[in-house]
Amino acid sequence: MTLSKSFFRLLVPVIVLMSLSACSTNPATGKSQFTGLMSPAQEVQVGASEHEKIMQQFGEYDNAAVQNYVREVGRKVTIETERPEVQYKFFVIDSPIVNAFALPGGYIYVSRGLLALAGSEAELAAVLAHETGHITARHSAERYSHGVLTSLGAAVISSAVGSDGVSQALGVGSNLYISSYSRSQENEADSLGLRYMTRGAYNASAMSSFLTALQNQTTIDSRAEGKQPSAASYFSTHPATSERISKTAAEANSYGQGGEIGRDRYLSTINGLVYGDSAAQGFVKGRSFRHTGMGFGFDVPNGFTLINQPTQVVATGASGAVIVFDMAANKGNADAFSYLTQSWLQNEVQEAERITVNGMNAATAAFPGNVNGAPVTIRVVAIQWGPNHFARFQLAIPKNASSAMIEELKSASYSFHRLSDAEKASLKPYRVQIVTAGAGDTVASLSARMVLDNLKEERFRVLNGIAPGANVTPGQKYKIIVE
Repeated sequence: MTLSKSFFRLLVPVIVLMSLSACSTNPATGKSQFTGLMSPAQEVQVGASEHEKIMQQFGEYDNAAVQNYVREVGRKVTIETERPEVQYKFFVIDSPIVNAFALPGGYIYVSRGLLALAGSEAELAAVLAHETGHITARHSAERYSHGVLTSLGAAVISSAVGSDGVSQALGVGSNLYISSYSRSQENEADSLGLRYMTRGAYNASAMSSFLTALQNQTTIDSRAEGKQPSAASYFSTHPATSERISKTAAEANSYGQGGEIGRDRYLSTINGLVYGDSAAQGFVKGRSFRHTGMGFGFDVPNGFTLINQPTQVVATGASGAVIVFDMAANKGNADAFSYLTQSWLQNEVQEAERITVNGMNAATAAFPGNVNGAPVTIRVVAIQWGPNHFARFQLAIPKNASSAMIEELKSASYSFHRLSDAEKASLKPYRVQIVTAGAGDTVASLSARMVLDNLKEERFRVLNGIAPGANVTPGQKYKIIVE
């Protein structure tokens, strides 16, 4: 398929003229950039709209002292930026994933998982200043404007060739705010972040030390059994490469060695911080999942690894079997059988069966499918959880699964039950506890006090920024994880 030369003669000048008219010099970077298709006023509107979605998905961490502390540090690093008209707003989201991101319009978020990893107020300041750099450099507006222009060109081309595929492939959506920044944008935000954190009187070396902690956390997560990096985690959107660590360390030297570190104050503030799963998200305890907030629980077979995600719980086994659990709304006031056959699967299933799971109305069906290219049997179970919701299980059963394995997989859905008051009371989140090293303490002795299942010494070193081979210092404060 070909297009006429006259078409391109018309299209290219239009795109070039739009690019030129929408270029401006950014006061923070001093560079000309193409951002005109998202004005500062639109940034505010987009940020406010997306902020509501972030709060619905994660929620704020319920600790006023921690929230106020982060906002205080945020005010210090944004007190003097090249965009004084922006109203910077800081939030701690209730997520165990190490994450931080910014939205247009001045919205900046850090997770409680990131707070647990950071080792000082200066490292927190480095993160907030880096995210501020993305805002002052208008990176979201830049990506949006380029994306709209690309989509416009694609739309014109698809119109000419009579195909929607081009514009569909180049669509712009909410991924704008969680997809990875380019290398140049990350470097730019690092440089601006160093500028802002030192204006806030923080020691610039904290940026490279935090990036080192990120890199070490990435390494240990890859070693931990069953750990799956989130698509929207800080590691995927802000990769902590050795190159970035070296670059920020070199740039920090130009700011001198002065400035606040604030280690003890920071550790005092995060003492008691929830670590890992919380009551609002449910707890993974070995092969059990318990959600005390909603009052239900279930178990998976031995050898399976549970992964608690924001919208679903996934369990994977060495055999290739997979269990996916989630909740769905009952919009039509249907029973479980009607929901499964008419709403969830509609015409995709030939036979379904009415069942009961621990006294709850339920339905199940099975049909052939594929997981990662391998043929499996898919078994689905819908359990009526109150008048407005269904609990749903999807089981991917390998074709070569033994009859014993099939029964174990089916038992996962049949283990779904309402939690008793005693069971709810017995489940507590892990927390960060700050301890002072005694004269006889070592990395081994302090890490042994942690309740984590594996890699205790390695995790203790990462949490406290202790290099391999180094030991603790008597009289100094350290983070451990307790129940």
